[in-house]
Amino acid sequence: MQHSRKKHTLRNTVLVVILLLLVGGGAYAMSKYQGVKEAVDSSFKTSGVTKERNVNQQIKDKKPISILLLGTDTGALKRTYKGRTDSMMIITLNPQSNKTTITSIPRDTAVTIPGFESQSPAKINAAYSWGSSKTTIKTVQQMLNVPIDFYALINMGGMKKVIDKVGGVDVTPTLSFKYLGYTFKKGVKTHMNGAKALAYSRMRYDDPNNDYGRQTRQREVLMALVKKSGSISTLLNQSFLNSVSSQVQTDLSFNNLVSLAKNYRHVDQNVQETHLQGEGKELNNQDMEVMKKTELQRVTNFIRSALGLSHKQTGTTALFGSDD
Repeated sequence: MQHSRKKHTLRNTVLVVILLLLVGGGAYAMSKYQGVKEAVDSSFKTSGVTKERNVNQQIKDKKPISILLLGTDTGALKRTYKGRTDSMMIITLNPQSNKTTITSIPRDTAVTIPGFESQSPAKINAAYSWGSSKTTIKTVQQMLNVPIDFYALINMGGMKKVIDKVGGVDVTPTLSFKYLGYTFKKGVKTHMNGAKALAYSRMRYDDPNNDYGRQTRQREVLMALVKKSGSISTLLNQSFLNSVSSQVQTDLSFNNLVSLAKNYRHVDQNVQETHLQGEGKELNNQDMEVMKKTELQRVTNFIRSALGLSHKQTGTTALFGSDD
């Protein structure tokens, strides 16, 4: 199911703030050009994937683009051990319709990972551990038959510092639970510091919706952080920029981000969310989520439509479950 809602209170696009929280006002980025550029440049890393289309031209022509947003909380991004991605979202930004879509992909989705066929079927979150962002992007593209224009990898654990820096975030829990010493009450607006927000977004096993519920809570925390963009713009300094950029890895260049801040700033007027919904099944002695082909096709249609692309059959890397 898709959920639409207006985001008139947000001043920036979802992506720009999530990526580095350093546009928090495009004017700030321009006035502190050199410092911001250095911070962005330090987080830039190509994926090694040949782009399916001319992405720079897409941005120049103000056309819809897609970004694969990956979240990990296993440590600093410069660590030797990469770990697995705990969250995965495909974000589309359409400046023509002033619309953003967010599609969550369950970490346990059963797939055949390109280049690692002998170790498959495997959970999709293993793609990053086995082959970094390159393999992850290939897996997602081939699973849904949609182009991934850019990627952004965020150390969710490191974002705790960012939330503390902006004075915390306000979130209204979608369910009641206790986790890591914190208590959350459904429907009660709660001010959370970084540690509490991270605990809220990480709990999984006590959620009746399992990983799907966690995905929802992760999006809630990120969107709450976006709403603090005004606070962010008042405290940005070089030390803060360097700290935040160390938690992010992306193949969006500084020029790309400047163009997004300038020409895509109203895409948050209409935000639609959806997620892949699978069925639990044991494969390779692991509990995985197997998707029906009709469900994969629905999500393929959702993303391709958001990008203004023609209809195509869904991809082939996912393990198909039986359709009703």
